[in-house]
Amino acid sequence: MTLVLDVKNLSVELPQSSDRQYAVEDISFSLGAGEIVCVVGESGSGKSVTAQTVMGLLPRELRAVRGQTLLQEEDTLLADPKRLRDLRGTRMAMIFQEPMTALNPVARVGEQIAEVLEIHTDLSAIERRKKAIEIMEAVHLPDPQKMVDSYPHQLSGGQRQRICIARALAVKPEFIVCDESVSALDVSVQAQVLNLLLDLREEFNLTYIFISHDLSVVKFISDRMVVMNAGQIEEYDSSDVIYNNPQKAYTQKLIQAIPKGEIADIERRLKVG
Repeated sequence: MTLVLDVKNLSVELPQSSDRQYAVEDISFSLGAGEIVCVVGESGSGKSVTAQTVMGLLPRELRAVRGQTLLQEEDTLLADPKRLRDLRGTRMAMIFQEPMTALNPVARVGEQIAEVLEIHTDLSAIERRKKAIEIMEAVHLPDPQKMVDSYPHQLSGGQRQRICIARALAVKPEFIVCDESVSALDVSVQAQVLNLLLDLREEFNLTYIFISHDLSVVKFISDRMVVMNAGQIEEYDSSDVIYNNPQKAYTQKLIQAIPKGEIADIERRLKVG
């Protein structure tokens, strides 16, 4: 299997005033081409810090002190800001939790997709607009010819998240981080967006890290799972193995906390099986 991302012995240090030394400590995992690896855990477990480190988006008060994050064998920890800007969009992208904060409220959604194309391609303004409409069609937005000129507040929550997905796909990166990207949506819209992400994986051969606290969702979309607790990896295995035979008490607790009937409801809504 061709590795798209290989995280090796990564440690990210917290400020001295924190309740522990590391946000993540000596963690290792990898993603093969076309794979979905879900990183799960409670708030503060280090899952989002892991994603931010790979993307070169760590807050200034945090710093990676050990390890490697190899994106197709290039260590993003060693990349300077210019190289990271080049990598983000062309080879990796991120879909954030809340589309209303991820999108510019005073810019038309088509312009926000076209902006990525302007940065990373030589397309003309007319070509960028045409491409933005094509990408909006690919993520199943209604009437893209009209919606391209809409502002974020004129769209529903699910439509705004599809715009964020379209923007992430604009230059066809191979690797996408989904950081709690459906947790702000209601259950029915969650399923629609998850089904879309699964369809896009097949269409564009995408590789995803899916960050989530919701184990009822990740059960059905992940190939493998990384369970994190207090900055360390508790378990790392195929999703079926972890759900059917969790080894650690922490993982058992997370699975037992899933509301009764929620997994069956998610399964009905998702294209699984």
